[in-house]
Amino acid sequence: MITFETVNELTLKVTCSGNDVIFAKAGAFICGQNQGNKNYKFEKLLLGPQENFMQAALGSLVRRATGENIPLMKVTLNGDSVTYYASYGQHIVIYKLEVGEVVSVESENILAFTQDCKYNVRFIGSGVLSQKGLATSTLTGNGKDAYVAVLSDGNPIVLSNLHDGSNISVDPDAVICWMSQNGYCDPYIKTDVSWKTFIGQASGESYSYEWMGNQPVTVIVQPSERRGGISISVD
Repeated sequence: MITFETVNELTLKVTCSGNDVIFAKAGAFICGQNQGNKNYKFEKLLLGPQENFMQAALGSLVRRATGENIPLMKVTLNGDSVTYYASYGQHIVIYKLEVGEVVSVESENILAFTQDCKYNVRFIGSGVLSQKGLATSTLTGNGKDAYVAVLSDGNPIVLSNLHDGSNISVDPDAVICWMSQNGYCDPYIKTDVSWKTFIGQASGESYSYEWMGNQPVTVIVQPSERRGGISISVD
């Protein structure tokens, strides 16, 4: 049995009873505690977390080609232990996926996930207007302990239309992840480009991710925008 929880919002605490495996951002381990000799070890993943070699190799190629590559390590837990993980003081959000539930997450925001999560990279066709690019990493619940820990640059905002059927609009450079029990539930890409954009008079909000009320979804947003997105303007 394994559980994820946060400590002071900035640290992930992983409690393991028995034997288990998690995957974490390389170098994210900060400390650990157990009885007797240390019973956990770390191994850098050369390809990916998939069990099948061919799938792992293909996944590695896709991640590198799409910019969704992230250095991961495999943490093998052999016995009862408590280990802690963090990344440069960023806030941490934990989500437990139901079987079949999917979270689509920006690769740089992944801190850790359990082996009960099926990891994949897929194309979403978002265009080139955003730092997010054309692909996203996905984690699908595949067992009873499907925990995911994601990073946020500051305290995150959680938006959901599961109960009120509202429309949701998000800046792609601020989105961390979105999750749904009805498959991938990808957003519509809305652009607002006019002649003003090309003379340097853009509002800075020329594109957005939008989910309609008939798309049940939960979206996590950080109070910070990624840098590096393409700016469409003419000086």
